[in-house]
Amino acid sequence: MTSYDTPWDLVRHEDTDRPIACNRPHLLRQAAQWFSTNFKGHALYAVKANPSAWVLKELYANGITHFDAASMREVEAVSRLCPNAEIAFMHPVKSRKAITSAYFDYGVRTFSFDCMEEAEKIFAATGEADDLTLVLRVAVSNQGAEMPIDGKFGANATDTPDILRAVRPYVERLGMSFHPGSQCMDPYAWSVHCEHLSRLILEADVSVDIIDVGGGFPVAYPGKEPPPMHLFTDAIHEAFAAMPVAKDAELWCEPGRALVAESSSILTEVTLVRGNSVYINDGAFGTLYDAAHCDWTYPTRLIRNGSKPSKRLKAFRLFGPTCDSSDVVQGPIFLPEDIEEGDVIEIGMLGAYGVTMQTRFNGYGEAHDLIANDTPWQSVFSKKQVLADADWYTTSKE
Repeated sequence: MTSYDTPWDLVRHEDTDRPIACNRPHLLRQAAQWFSTNFKGHALYAVKANPSAWVLKELYANGITHFDAASMREVEAVSRLCPNAEIAFMHPVKSRKAITSAYFDYGVRTFSFDCMEEAEKIFAATGEADDLTLVLRVAVSNQGAEMPIDGKFGANATDTPDILRAVRPYVERLGMSFHPGSQCMDPYAWSVHCEHLSRLILEADVSVDIIDVGGGFPVAYPGKEPPPMHLFTDAIHEAFAAMPVAKDAELWCEPGRALVAESSSILTEVTLVRGNSVYINDGAFGTLYDAAHCDWTYPTRLIRNGSKPSKRLKAFRLFGPTCDSSDVVQGPIFLPEDIEEGDVIEIGMLGAYGVTMQTRFNGYGEAHDLIANDTPWQSVFSKKQVLADADWYTTSKE
């Protein structure tokens, strides 16, 4: 990837006719090193957050050597780009063909499940293998999460003890996992969920070898600024120490958003301004899925190659490039009132659930990868607060 000092340098030299993923590997390294140093266990990167090759290779080179894959394409990508990485197939529902290929072709030995039907499928698809690690996904409340994800997976409290007892004799290692929800702002949610798992372990009266506390670690978006990161790991470590697990039990987590959100922004070109509507070359079918469909807010700023934009801001909505009327970020997005065709909008903190959400609908949706070496926004992994830069604007509901 070509490297520039700042996005302004980039815009002066590059064509912005299609969106640009403005990547900052130094911020990815910072996040990887923080988890490697501060989490007392294995941090498995949730590949779905951003499966870009440069992300996987950079994480692997900076201490993140365990990966949470949720599809065969993710298993294949990690295997190809990160030799000797530990891959766990953590989607609770998988096809028999995917399980067989992961086990026999890629050496995957760790699989997630949330019911006996899935466990039996895993046993059959691996030829009744005796070297399996199975991790039972347990349903928990997602209270405290900005984006709850508790509606699809997870064994309930009634079934969990029976499942643990049934599976234990047939696996090399038995684990339990939960997910507190995406962008969980309460450090003690993990404590509550660990206590819940402890009660289930005692009821089942089995030995558990792995506790996986999931993802959900938050980052600092506008209006969503979390407590210090160490409070989350402190709460997890304290809760894990009190759990009735095997003496040599391992602690795992699955950060996705927290590892990669800060590492990229999107540069999108303005193609038309009409009243309070700004038309751009990225949108809901591209990297702005969460902004359009989940009302997620991101820092934004205008990058103009030439004169400085007005300091007076105006509320706009952003329309993407496709012909679909749902391709819109309603905002309001506050931008300089004199925004015009040819300007570039930088939308920050899109390293997670940005490029991974791109489709090719209407022939759009492919971003070009480049590097900027600046540090433009606040980081949860650094004491330096940089979002106060006057050039940044934020979305607002006020």
